[in-house]
Amino acid sequence: MLLKIVAVGHPVLRQTPRTLTPKEIRSPEIKDLIEHMRGTLRDAPGVGLAAPQIGQSLNLAVIEDRAEYHEAATAAELKERERVPVDFHVLINPRIELLSDSQVSFFEGCLSLPGFMAEVPRSHSVRVTCLDHHGKQKVIEAKGWYARILQHEIDHLQGKIYIDRMQSPTFSTLDNYQRHWKNRVVNR
Repeated sequence: MLLKIVAVGHPVLRQTPRTLTPKEIRSPEIKDLIEHMRGTLRDAPGVGLAAPQIGQSLNLAVIEDRAEYHEAATAAELKERERVPVDFHVLINPRIELLSDSQVSFFEGCLSLPGFMAEVPRSHSVRVTCLDHHGKQKVIEAKGWYARILQHEIDHLQGKIYIDRMQSPTFSTLDNYQRHWKNRVVNR
């Protein structure tokens, strides 16, 4: 079942979602929700989806950056972004630690703000401590694009949206991004 993605302006996107208990994580309801989120993410298509984006104020996100999403990018773009495929996984009750003082700016979009993009500075590397879909603790260390995805989704779990962090002059429709910004050299 595909879930409806809520758009910017919906109050749930600005709330801090509630923490899930180990019992809830193992429940059939959460397992079903995760599978519905996976299907919704792939249908969109996107690389991350947080529960608030589907109207659920839960501290839960799913991430997957499939190799097929990289086909339109050049080898140079993939290298510049340090973008590699990321298998599907779940983040529950995540805590994030920024590991690099330096920030890297790239354009981002969001399933809750379709048709727009903006340049967003993010930490190059992060460490995330969270629970997986079985309720087991895991630690993820990531850099490059994967670190960016983690920061974007965890922002959703803190009531933030990329437009809160964007470089305002770069806010653009997707069409204008393709026309004017896509091939621009990124400031590092």
